[in-house]
Amino acid sequence: MLSYRHAFHAGNPADVLKHLVWIQVLDYFTQKDKPFMVLDTHAGAGMYLIESTMARKTGEWQTGIGKLWEQPDEALPEAVARYRQVIKAANASPALKHYPGSPWISGYCTRHADPLRFFERHSTDAPLLAQTLRFVQKRTQINVADGLAGLKALMPPPQRRAAVLIDPSYEDKTDYGKVVASLRDAVQRFATGTYVLWYPILARREAVELPDRLVKLGVPNWLHVTLTTQPPATDGLGMIGSGLFVINPPWTLPQTLESTLPWLTETLGEPDCGAFTLDWQIA
Repeated sequence: MLSYRHAFHAGNPADVLKHLVWIQVLDYFTQKDKPFMVLDTHAGAGMYLIESTMARKTGEWQTGIGKLWEQPDEALPEAVARYRQVIKAANASPALKHYPGSPWISGYCTRHADPLRFFERHSTDAPLLAQTLRFVQKRTQINVADGLAGLKALMPPPQRRAAVLIDPSYEDKTDYGKVVASLRDAVQRFATGTYVLWYPILARREAVELPDRLVKLGVPNWLHVTLTTQPPATDGLGMIGSGLFVINPPWTLPQTLESTLPWLTETLGEPDCGAFTLDWQIA
C-alpha cells in the first residue's frame, strides 16, 4: 500500500518526538572520530512545505513544531533547543516555511565520511528526495525499493557502526509483524547497531502488542518512550500519540529524555491529555 503521504503530517507531535530523538542519536554518533552508516528504511520526500495544500488540509504541524517555533530560547530544554536549531537550519528565513524530514536531518547532522542510505518506494517521493539531498549527494544512495529488505542487505555495514531509522506508515497491519522480524534479523546480523523504530499509538491490537513483542526480542540494551498528546476521536479510532523503541540507545538518552519529556508533554499535549512513558534497560 503506497497511499500514505507524510506531507499531511509533517511537523506534528509524532515528528517532534521522532526527530528530537534521532538528532540525539546522530549527535552521539558524531562524537567519535569514526565514520558510521545512516540507514533510513522509509525516507519520504525529505522536505515538506508547511504552506502546501496537504499541510494546510490537516494543520497538524500547528500542534507540533508550531508550538515550539517562537518559544524563547531560555524556555527550551537543551534537547528541544537542539531540535529546533536543526529545523531552523532548514529555513532560510525566520518564518517557518519548510519542515525537514529525517533524510535532510541525517544529512545535516552527519559528516562527509558518513554514508547515507535511503529507501523510498513511493515513485513520486523518490525524485523529490534526490532533489532535497543534493547538498550531500556525493555520500548518498537513494533506492526505490523495500527498506526492510534493504536493511537486511546492508547489515553489517563496512564501517561497523550504524544508526538505523525504521518508520513505516503502518497502513497495512502486517507492517507490525514485519518490523519485529526485520529487527530480529538485523540484530543477528549486526548486534551493535543502533536501531530506532517509530510506531503509532492507536486502538489497534497490533499497535498495542508491539512494545511487548519488541522487548521479547531479548536484546540487552533498549529504550522505549511514548508521548500522548490528544484524546481518542469520538469513534475511538485515530492516532493519539506515538512511541519509539530504540535498540542500543546512547547511554545519555535516558537522562536527556527524563529532563525533556515533562516539558514536551505539557507544551504539546492538549488539556488533560498529555502523557509520556519512559522505560529502558542498559546493561
